[in-house]
Amino acid sequence: MGIFKRLKTITMAELNGLLDGIEDPIAMLNEYSREMEQEIVKGQKALARQIFVEKKQAILISQLKTLVDKRTRQAKLAIEHGEEAIAKLAVQEKLTQEKQLHLYQEQLEALKGQTKILVEKLDELKETYNQLQHKKVLLASRANVAQSMKQIQKATVSFHTDDIARGVARAEDRILMMEAEVQAGNQFTAPLAQIDAAYDSYVSEEELSKELEKLKNQI
Repeated sequence: MGIFKRLKTITMAELNGLLDGIEDPIAMLNEYSREMEQEIVKGQKALARQIFVEKKQAILISQLKTLVDKRTRQAKLAIEHGEEAIAKLAVQEKLTQEKQLHLYQEQLEALKGQTKILVEKLDELKETYNQLQHKKVLLASRANVAQSMKQIQKATVSFHTDDIARGVARAEDRILMMEAEVQAGNQFTAPLAQIDAAYDSYVSEEELSKELEKLKNQI
């Protein structure tokens, strides 16, 4: 049993890791928003049905009140005319309708209480939805920043420092080679320059004889 449990644990860990990798936080927030919108629509429909039932109940109560008033007038009229049996029937129906009226009124109060609770729940749902919308904007901004930073970090990590160090070393070697070539060139050109200078300062025997003869003539 131990090995099967370990295999199950490994499998679940891999599945959870896969799900974490494909979960898009912005898509998740959008999905939550859609779900809440659907709940709001359901709540509004339920409230509409509740209000309809409440109004129907109010109409029944109004009709019963009218009927009770009618039976009361009939009973009074029968008594005035000495029609005891008719008066008794009218009073009996009046009492029956009054009991029904009382029951309908209690039901209406219960419906109003349910309607109030439904309105409060719907308002809470709408408020939660509005808060989610505001929070979604903030979280979307944070997610974009985090994603950008993640991409920057990924790009930074992708650089290979060893390759960079080798590249710098090659550049340094190239510069050293260039400096060596310049120095080597100077060693070849300097002696030539010295020979040229010495040649330029050399006085020939002919020049020396002419200068001596010139001085003698001046004397």
